[in-house]
Amino acid sequence: MQDLQLDFFDIPSPCRGVCKSDDKGYCQGCFRTRDERFGWKELNNSEKQRVIKLCLQREKRRTSPSKPKVEEAEPVIDQPSLLDPQPDNRICNAIDEDDFGDFEL
Repeated sequence: MQDLQLDFFDIPSPCRGVCKSDDKGYCQGCFRTRDERFGWKELNNSEKQRVIKLCLQREKRRTSPSKPKVEEAEPVIDQPSLLDPQPDNRICNAIDEDDFGDFEL
């Protein structure tokens, strides 16, 4: 159920007198978009309240400390050194004659 409160007074503009847009197009003072700023007088009170709630959310996102990005640990590749002794698990190089019996050059 919606609030049944009567609107006796018009909702004032949230303008803070900064009037400078950021890179996303929001005012750096009140966090309204250009359309929200220029169309403020044409909005009814419920639309103005919605704009103010959006502005508060935008301000909260802007001023909240950013979460540190969790860096993924790079997989550790265990590369043997050239100075380490070679392991004894070598591939057998013996070739059976039966394997290439049907092979001709």
